[in-house]
Amino acid sequence: MNPNLHLLQHPLAFHIVTHLRDKTTKPATFRTLTYQLSLLLAIDATRDLATAEKPIDTPLEPTTGRVLLHEPLVVVPIFRAGLSMVQPFLDMFPDANVGYIGLERDHKTAEARNYYCKLPPLAGGRVFVVDPMVATGGSAAQALTLVKQAGASNPKLVCIVACPEGLAEVARQHPDVPVHAAAFDRELNVRKYILPGLGDFGDRLYGT
Repeated sequence: MNPNLHLLQHPLAFHIVTHLRDKTTKPATFRTLTYQLSLLLAIDATRDLATAEKPIDTPLEPTTGRVLLHEPLVVVPIFRAGLSMVQPFLDMFPDANVGYIGLERDHKTAEARNYYCKLPPLAGGRVFVVDPMVATGGSAAQALTLVKQAGASNPKLVCIVACPEGLAEVARQHPDVPVHAAAFDRELNVRKYILPGLGDFGDRLYGT
């Protein structure tokens, strides 16, 4: 197992992943399940955010709690399927900024082509690159390179399904980057799709 991989271990996550895999799941349900699972991943991937003590008064007595420090958060989805993972982060962290990276996969070569990149300031912030499927790892690695070039010093990769080949490629190019995933699947097939996987995430998501 890749030491940088952090697998989401929660009964609800197992339940949701199973229904995402099911080929009979309709797009509307698929989108709802993606939101729910991405929310769990957002919580898991941000468990190391810095906090500070804060004295407060409860209705009964003074006490001390902890609050988040004002640390900039940036969510960077990879078009198009990565867009489905953005809203859960924004619902948990309304002040987060959003960047966008467009990478198009060539289905013959499985290589990713960069056709769009729009990023807010990244230096000094917590950057989360989100993409549901890490298959060959090429798109994720390319996106991580782009955010690092733009100033991200400690990005994380957040996905729903990863596989050994994809993680190996990400680790080869970015050995410092943690990967948070809900499932770690067996392998890629000859068409570079994850097995057992869940098919083409974008097509499942949008009914295309």
